[in-house]
This record gives sequence, C-alpha cells and structure tokens, in this order.
Amino acid sequence: MIDRSNIYVVIPALNEALRIRGVVEAALRECPNVIVVDDGSDDGTGDRVADLPVTVLRHAQRMGKGAGLRDGFAEALRRGARGVITMDGDGQHDAADIPRLIAAANAYPDHIVIGARLRKRASQPAYRRLANEFGDWGISWGCGFLVADTQSGQRFYPASVAALRDVPGEDFVFEAQILITAARRLGVRCVSVPIESRYQGAEPEGPQFRKSHFRPLRDLYRITSHVVKQVWSYGNVVREYRITRAHPPVIHDPSGEFGTVFDAPRMPRAG
Repeated sequence: MIDRSNIYVVIPALNEALRIRGVVEAALRECPNVIVVDDGSDDGTGDRVADLPVTVLRHAQRMGKGAGLRDGFAEALRRGARGVITMDGDGQHDAADIPRLIAAANAYPDHIVIGARLRKRASQPAYRRLANEFGDWGISWGCGFLVADTQSGQRFYPASVAALRDVPGEDFVFEAQILITAARRLGVRCVSVPIESRYQGAEPEGPQFRKSHFRPLRDLYRITSHVVKQVWSYGNVVREYRITRAHPPVIHDPSGEFGTVFDAPRMPRAG
C-alpha cells in the first residue's frame, strides 16, 4: 500500500525564489518526505527553504530538469521510497492533489499516475493547449497507448520506474521519454487524475507565477523529433499508430466528472 509515509515528493527548481517556499510548505502538509533539487539557481532558491525539514540537493551549475529528476529519484530510492511524486517549483501544481494521486496509485498498482490538466482548461493559454495536444499525440504514439496529458510535471512514479537507468533525453524530453521507456521496457501504463490548470494571469486576483521555462516551439520540436526517431525504429509506423489508437486514455476520476474509468491492462514487456 502506497501512503504518505513511504513516498517522497521531488521538486526540481530553477530560479524559483518567488514561490518555492510556499510550494514546499504545501507539499509538507501532504507528505513529510520532500526533496528539493536546486538546479544551479542564482536567485537564492535553495536558501528560501533551508530552514524547512526537507532535503536540498544543489547543482553547482544548471544541468536541466532531467538531471534534477534523476538526482531526486536516486536520493528518494536511497532513502527507501516506494514511489516518487514530482511537482514543479513554480507553484502551478496544487499539493492538495497529492492524496488523489496516491489513491490512484493504489487503485492502479505499478502505473505512472499523471495529474492531467483537464479541469478549467479554458484558463490555459490557447498556444499552450494546442502545443500540449500535439505533444500528447506524438508521445502517446511512442508509448503505444493514449495518454490524457503527457507533459504535466505533477506525477507519481512507482519505484520500479524511478529506478530506470539509461533513460535518454534532457530537460523536458526526459519527462516524455520516461513514459515511453517505462511502457516499452517494463510494460507500465499511465493513468490520469484530473487536476486544475493554473497559469499566470488566469485569475486577476490569483497567485502570480514566473514565466514558464517551457518554450512550446523549441521544446516540442525537441520532444517530437526525439519521439519520431523511436517510433520509426519500431518499424511499421501505421501498425504502431493503430495500436495506440486502440488503447484509450485511462482516467481515474471517482466523481464521474470525466466519464468512465477505463480498465488498463498491462502492456507486454519488450523481448
């Protein structure tokens, strides 16, 4: 059974002094085990949480989100974690959703749980929504099944996935690739939990966020070109596309707001 005592929350952070303390304090209310990976920040991000009961890992220089996640995973596993929940350090994820991710992890053992930004999608900038939908199309093709939100950074990874080695890709490519590697190498599927999108300017009196590090054109090109090479290597891309379309996204939403909760059979392991 997964619970707040045997998981770790990993928060990669680059120049997040504006919001990082609030993010960490909210995470601590849901889970006592929090690891912050300060990726070479020059704005005092690490200092903002130095007095809190968390583990802070520091990179002397910027190494990218992929490196931050790898280091956070390794530290959590070293401490005996049965799973890892990831959150971005900019405040766009709500720590109050952590219990819902844990509930989904127990309902769907050995699955990656994704906090899918399905609620209040109208608040998401149109260009981001289109970019995300395009990314979902390509990354799902790489996985072999449809995923409701392939680019959300709020996720639960079972220990077996967090322990994966030789997952290629840096920055945001890593988050796409780990879904594909887990599917192809371990037969691990994804289940999505609907969460709310929170963006700068969505609510006039709402919280303020720094400008996103994600650059839709640049980063989607990197992700898409990376994924397309893999899909091509599988051979028979039409067959792969049909297989993907035959496996709908799995959404765990007991409220019924987003329809039926689909069954999710495990994918066969490669080889």
